[in-house]
Amino acid sequence: MYYNRLREQLWFRPLLFCLFSVAGALVAHQADGIGINDLVPNIDTESIEGLLDTISASMLVISIFAVASMLSAFSSASGTATPRSFKIVVTDDVSQNALSIFIGAFIFSIVATIALDNGYYEKAGRFILFLLTLLLFAVVILTFLRWVDRISRLGRLEHTIHQVETVASRCLSTYIKHPYLKAHPIKNKFNNGEAIFADSIGYVQHINLESLQILAQEKGFRIQLNCLPGKFVHKNFAIAHISTDHNLDINQIQKSINNAILVGQTRLFDEDPRFGLISLTEIASRALSPGINDPGTAIQIIGSHERLFFLWQEAMENSNDETVAYDRVEVPKISIQDFFDDAFRPIAREGADNIEVMLRLQKALTSIETLTNPELKEAAIQHSIKAYNRAATEIKFKDDLAILRAHCLFNKNQ
Repeated sequence: MYYNRLREQLWFRPLLFCLFSVAGALVAHQADGIGINDLVPNIDTESIEGLLDTISASMLVISIFAVASMLSAFSSASGTATPRSFKIVVTDDVSQNALSIFIGAFIFSIVATIALDNGYYEKAGRFILFLLTLLLFAVVILTFLRWVDRISRLGRLEHTIHQVETVASRCLSTYIKHPYLKAHPIKNKFNNGEAIFADSIGYVQHINLESLQILAQEKGFRIQLNCLPGKFVHKNFAIAHISTDHNLDINQIQKSINNAILVGQTRLFDEDPRFGLISLTEIASRALSPGINDPGTAIQIIGSHERLFFLWQEAMENSNDETVAYDRVEVPKISIQDFFDDAFRPIAREGADNIEVMLRLQKALTSIETLTNPELKEAAIQHSIKAYNRAATEIKFKDDLAILRAHCLFNKNQ
């Protein structure tokens, strides 16, 4: 969780590469003490300095150019797709690695030049430093070529959609595998449970189930959570209920439970399976707005949603492997209807007057209805009918409505 937040910071990887670069420039000196001076060629100091000067003179300029290009791509992604995509685009591994290598190469050249000018290296050390410099030079060139290809696509709408879908697929797959977070599902509400209220206002970002399990074992009670990552809570919202036969210090228990539930100002993709669907749908809604009028993007997003819902099919084939690691904690289930509402309701509303979008939506829902999961089947049928009803109020051309009706799942609900 915290590592993912660090990865989103632009300074994190460059800092790591800078540390590695300093270590690499200094570790070459260790070759002078292992007795290989007679086995290696004598590398002229000026030839090494020439390479290091070339790297130091170019890497700082390239690093500044890389930062400017990345910021432009981030701005483009937020403007053409959705502001929520910024969190995903900013963690692009290729761009972050490229920037880190460029800055790391610059630091390496500065440190190595200073050490070389002060006689820090002997014959073997200069040879190892020469090899490291050549290796770094090759890595920089290959990284630059790869980064140029990536930066030409980074921030483009189609590439951003692909990135958001990839993250949504990863989060949704994790949820499908462990829908109850390795705890028990809620079957019966606690009749005399003590309510635990949130101590802050915002979105639940992470729940430390291990801390809750340890707390419940130590104090001898059971916990029923009333929230999952993505839920907006406030100070009058009961985030959990506890059930026990013992007298407990409720204030201390409330503090401990709140410490285990991280609340922030924004939703995060890591453990929130609905947020990826919402972000994709926001891109489609923006594309269907009168100012943009890009139904092709909305159709592409419907295809992304269709692929994501088919993840349930794979989960059904690999089911029955759910293990309960937190037996004193019960968690709620996310309704399948919520997933469908996040994915399809805004598109059906914004694209109700577009026959192409509505046809693609009906075909996607028909495809999802073929899955073996009964909840998915029922939700697909309901949303197919609702989408048709929306279109019927907006599309005036009867032939278009007749075509759309032929693709609707009316008969499945009878």
